[in-house]
Amino acid sequence: MSVQSIERAFTLLRALAVGPAGVTELATKVGLPKSTVARLLNALETEGAVTQDETGGDYRLGEGLIDITGAAQPGRNLVSTARPHLLELTERVGETSGISIVDGRDMYYLDHAEVQTEVQVRDWTGESCPIHAVPSGLAVMAQWPEPRLEAFLRVDLAKSTAWTVVDPDEIRTRLEQVRSLGYAWVYEEFAEGINSVAAPIFEGDGSVEAAVHIHGPAYRFPDPDRSHDIGLLVIETAASISEHLASA
Repeated sequence: MSVQSIERAFTLLRALAVGPAGVTELATKVGLPKSTVARLLNALETEGAVTQDETGGDYRLGEGLIDITGAAQPGRNLVSTARPHLLELTERVGETSGISIVDGRDMYYLDHAEVQTEVQVRDWTGESCPIHAVPSGLAVMAQWPEPRLEAFLRVDLAKSTAWTVVDPDEIRTRLEQVRSLGYAWVYEEFAEGINSVAAPIFEGDGSVEAAVHIHGPAYRFPDPDRSHDIGLLVIETAASISEHLASA
C-alpha cells in the first residue's frame, strides 16, 4: 500500500471515529471519489479495522482496530465489550440503544445499535450531552459520592428543552428515585420528541463512569405499560456489560 493510500485510510478512520457512515457520506466528508473510498473500506474491512452493519449499510470502526487502540483511547474497550449487548437490547425492545461515558460535565456517546424502522432517531455517537439532561447522566450521578454531586450542583445548569430539570433540590430528589429503581427515565428533557431510559455500568471497584441507554420517539416510546419492564431490561444489559468488563 502506498503512503498516499495509508494517509487516505487514516482519514477514513478518523471520519468513522465520529460515528457510522456510508460510502457516499464518507466520500463527501473526506473529499475522495466513492470508488476510492469503497476500495479502501474493503481493505480495512479485511483487516478488521472497520465493519459494515449490513450489505449496503453504514460502516463503523471494527473490533480489530478497537482492540489495538483500547489501551490508548478511554472507552474503546467498553465499546467492543458492550456492542453485542446493545444489539440484543435493541432487538428485544425495538428501539435504538447506546453507551456513554462521563466527560467533564457531559456524557460522551461512544456507540449505538440502531433499530431498523421507518422513523429513525438521530445518532448522537461522537457527541456530548449535559449530564443533568440525559438519563445516562442521571444514572451515573445517582452513584456519585456526596461531595462530587454537590460540587456539580453548585454550578448553574442550563436547560436543553423546556422540560429539562435544573433545580438542584429537584435533581437530588430525582436521584434518590433513580437509586431506588436502578434506572432513570427522561422525557423530552434533552431533545424534544425523544424519550430515553438508562442504567449505570459498574466498574470492578463499584465506581460508575458509564451507562447504557435506549431511546426512541416520544409518540411511541415508551409504551406506558412497558416503561418499568424496559427499565429492568436496561438494568439487565448494564449488569451484563459490567460483568464482562470485570472478567475481561
